[in-house]
Amino acid sequence: MSGETMKAIRIHAFGGPEVLRYEDAPKPEPKPGEVLVRVHAIGINPPDWYLRDGYKALPPEWRPQVPFPIILGTDVSGVVEAVTDNVGGFSVGDEVYSMVRFFSVGESGAYAEYVSVPASDLALKPAGIDHVHAAGAPMSLLTAWQFMIELGHNEPNPLQPHRHQPVPLKGKTVLVNGAAGGVGHFAVQIAKLKGAAVIAVASGKHEPLLRELGADAFIDYTRTPPEDVAHDIDLVIDALGGPTSGRFLRTLKRGGALFPVYPLGFSGAEDAEKRGVTVSATQVRSSGAQLTDVGHLLDDGTIRVVIDSAYPLAEARNAHERAAKGHIQGKIVLTVMPLKKGRNKHAYPHGLHPP
Repeated sequence: MSGETMKAIRIHAFGGPEVLRYEDAPKPEPKPGEVLVRVHAIGINPPDWYLRDGYKALPPEWRPQVPFPIILGTDVSGVVEAVTDNVGGFSVGDEVYSMVRFFSVGESGAYAEYVSVPASDLALKPAGIDHVHAAGAPMSLLTAWQFMIELGHNEPNPLQPHRHQPVPLKGKTVLVNGAAGGVGHFAVQIAKLKGAAVIAVASGKHEPLLRELGADAFIDYTRTPPEDVAHDIDLVIDALGGPTSGRFLRTLKRGGALFPVYPLGFSGAEDAEKRGVTVSATQVRSSGAQLTDVGHLLDDGTIRVVIDSAYPLAEARNAHERAAKGHIQGKIVLTVMPLKKGRNKHAYPHGLHPP
């Protein structure tokens, strides 16, 4: 360490949003193969609060041991501050974005003014979007992409014996549950882009947005259980997942597939086998190469990042409290640097403005 400090959000113990502390922390020094990024914006994701509360949902033997204090977070957008000698493709001053070191629990440190990033996790920020929107993309968009289009890594999933395989989407009917959230709103757009008919499931207030993003049909789950009205589906992307994911098995045709983004608690394996339905999941992994590929779609507006709300880094607790209330539309983002208005040609739909 250089002895320099920066502002960061750290936790010194597991707990609720109250354990998030805005304080001085050592400024990282990039190791060989890494780039130092001055952070402008940070996307927050469910693994952030899973780690914050000590991964209570996992069996005790699966809970990672982490050294306190730790800096949460993975998703950043910012500007290259320094590059190690053995890194090519990036220069000081480049605008970049990344999902940093995921899945490596407690090592990424994105809730901070600076973060060191392995060059393999990094991509140039799409020029057509600003740092807030870029920070909202990496984990959620890579999750949808790796579930639906290209796995992009060879890491095994300990919850299933077989490798996850995306399925062809063109001409198929895809139902997305939790369609207004981070992963869900990208899954809707990807399915539509690849030629599927899309049924979006969310609460009624999200229908205008999801129609705008390409949904052909909409089910308001607060009025009608989707499993009661959807049928002959080829693929269900359950962006919520968990123990209730098995209810979607009866919506699928024989030969169809159910992809629960959060597979823990799923108990319908026998029912799926009887119905001839494939149930499969994967764990998203960092990939600068994939962020480069999807960056072209973000740049020209083919895929949009919807921002639910933005908070200054010092108000991370408020951001986590917002997340705990649920019904998120798109992504929640933390901001670090003052933002320049007018840089995003697809900026701030639905009346949102830079903080």
